[in-house]
Amino acid sequence: MSKERFFNITGKDGRGVVLLYGDIGGDVDSGSIARELMEAEATYNGIDVRINSVGGEVYAGIAIFNALRNSKADIRIYVDGIAASMASVIALCGKPVEMSQYARLMLHSVSGGCYGNKNELRSMLAEIEGLEDTLCRMYAAKMGKSAADIKAAYFDGEDHWLTADEALALGLIDCIYDAEPVPAESTPEQIYTIFNNRLREPLNENDMNLDELKKRAQFKDCATEADVLEHIGELEAKAAKAGTLESENTQLKAQVKAHEDAAEAAASAERKRLLDAAEGDGRITAETRPVYENLLKEHFEDGKKALAALAPKRKVLDDLGGEAQKESPWEKRQREIQDRYNHQ
Repeated sequence: MSKERFFNITGKDGRGVVLLYGDIGGDVDSGSIARELMEAEATYNGIDVRINSVGGEVYAGIAIFNALRNSKADIRIYVDGIAASMASVIALCGKPVEMSQYARLMLHSVSGGCYGNKNELRSMLAEIEGLEDTLCRMYAAKMGKSAADIKAAYFDGEDHWLTADEALALGLIDCIYDAEPVPAESTPEQIYTIFNNRLREPLNENDMNLDELKKRAQFKDCATEADVLEHIGELEAKAAKAGTLESENTQLKAQVKAHEDAAEAAASAERKRLLDAAEGDGRITAETRPVYENLLKEHFEDGKKALAALAPKRKVLDDLGGEAQKESPWEKRQREIQDRYNHQ
């Protein structure tokens, strides 16, 4: 475990600081942030969360959002540089949310991709649309608008970059704070880099020492540096279990989906067999087939009984007992004459 990642927490004026600097799901790992948040709660009553992120994984962001939202500590969020995409959703948790006058906030549609057949592609599209609906509700709660209005305005396939004044007017933040100026006409990428360098370097110069760490409640029984590292390892192991459970949950969902698809394929084949047989013997026609098909889909056993109760409409050949295949009376008489002639 890197020292820089663990010592993401630093005390200042009686408040802890947690940095969300980097890609959500990458540099900003949900398990690490949740662990650091618990450590900060045990030591400080208030926690400052500072954001400079271009976004990242939606599910990792939702996990961080919930960890911050459910925290019992006084959470204040500062948008230092960039809070784009999923990072702008995490920023909603602050009580309050403050944004540098030089920072930028960005909202846009969910992006993703997959490789597979048409059913898998449709499933991916449905997942993206469902995530967008969820994020819209999260924005709407902060902005005081309907989720439908949020989706129409900001989930249209375009990137919507907002200045601090614009974000304040929309209700996404609560106030604006001053910071050291950035060069005029700086791009979002440049702002992200400037604040990354500005805030991380001073913190790295003031990393906590072992004595400071042992003041924390969870490390009070650690007598040596080895004890501290051992306890840190235990905390990491607990965090890793959450990722394992998430992976297992994903695998189980995939297995359930495969079984459901197989069951539906078998049911569809059975429905077709029954309908083909019924249409073949005249119990139903092409016009009435959709009615019984829907009945089989909704109530299979009732539909099966309904088809079985219908009387088959036999073909003309069946009604005549196969007589249509025999010669006519005229043909029979002609054959008798010919036979008599042949035997003379």
